[in-house]
Amino acid sequence: MNRDQELCTRLTAGDLDALAHVYDQHGPYVYGVAVKVTGSQAHAEEITQNVFVALWQDPLSYDPALGSLRGWLVGRALHESALRSKVS
Repeated sequence: MNRDQELCTRLTAGDLDALAHVYDQHGPYVYGVAVKVTGSQAHAEEITQNVFVALWQDPLSYDPALGSLRGWLVGRALHESALRSKVS
């Protein structure tokens, strides 16, 4: 089992330490993408929070067979940032 699969298993079991680890490891990348796309630190903070809340609420929406956890998180951040940029 690779690291992303292990984290997904732990998240599915409700392990808050796993979420903290994922946030510490990938949060800066998610935030950086959101800032770059939206041009707003405030929007980027909200998007980053939304991405990690979505992972916590539905960890099975990430499928390790389809790519890395970082890729999934950044993809969600890109999607939400693009939506936010259209609205703003």
